[in-house]
Amino acid sequence: IARYRIPQPRSALAKAVRDHARAAMDVSDGLAGDLTKLLAASGVAASISTAAIPLSTPARLLLERGTVELETLLSGGDDYEILCTIPPSRLTAFTDEAQRAGVPVTAIGTISAGAGPRFVDAQGRDLVLSRLSYSHF
Repeated sequence: IARYRIPQPRSALAKAVRDHARAAMDVSDGLAGDLTKLLAASGVAASISTAAIPLSTPARLLLERGTVELETLLSGGDDYEILCTIPPSRLTAFTDEAQRAGVPVTAIGTISAGAGPRFVDAQGRDLVLSRLSYSHF
């Protein structure tokens, strides 16, 4: 609730993103929708491992209980995180800088030629989303 009411910007990550990222944006309208926007602007595709996406303890519990679907967590919004693409050759340096800055980072997928996102579950099955992001209208 506190993260929703008083989001904490990841300002400490700014230098690492500037030095290493090829593309970056905030995630506020849902990971799936904001990722789709980033990919379209960059002219690339991505394969995302849903099992690698970090979830808060409350979100994980809701998912495990069946109270909420993964699609809702991926598209719901109010994440207030940074989404960025880091070339494999810079990933270790980026992760090290993020750690020194006290900001946890997680690699959740890979970028490839093509268009749009592909979400894959822990068993390697495609997850087709009917909704990508929170809609303000």
